Amino acid sequence: MFSPLMQQIIEREGLPVLSAETLDDFAREAGDMVLMVGGDWHRHVEVNDLAVILPEILKAAGGQLTGAVLDRASERSIQTRFRFNRYPVLIFLRNGEYLGRIQKVLDWADYITEINAILARAPHDPPAYEFPDGCAPAQTAN
Repeated sequence: MFSPLMQQIIEREGLPVLSAETLDDFAREAGDMVLMVGGDWHRHVEVNDLAVILPEILKAAGGQLTGAVLDRASERSIQTRFRFNRYPVLIFLRNGEYLGRIQKVLDWADYITEINAILARAPHDPPAYEFPDGCAPAQTAN
């Protein structure tokens, strides 16, 4: 379930809500797109901030960027696929192929700089998963 604010923005802006199953078909047809993955809005206070920022990013892109929101039930599978470790996150795709991500709320000027850099890249594989500070995978005994 989305936060009330995020649900209101989705409806007002007409943002499609995608699942792990519908993402690929949508993304292949969308050209350059940004997918918002919010996470639990009770735990991640920046979800509502990013929900407000997403329409502004789309307006600033002047129709060159398609926006969508991922449904809550698909978040873990998309996290595994695109290897991010923080919510909320913006994932940028071109014709369904990965370009980059922004994993935190930024100042507006930093969004413009980061998004322009991401959109200037050629599609590539997502980076290796990075464990959050203080976390590490279990070590196996030899």
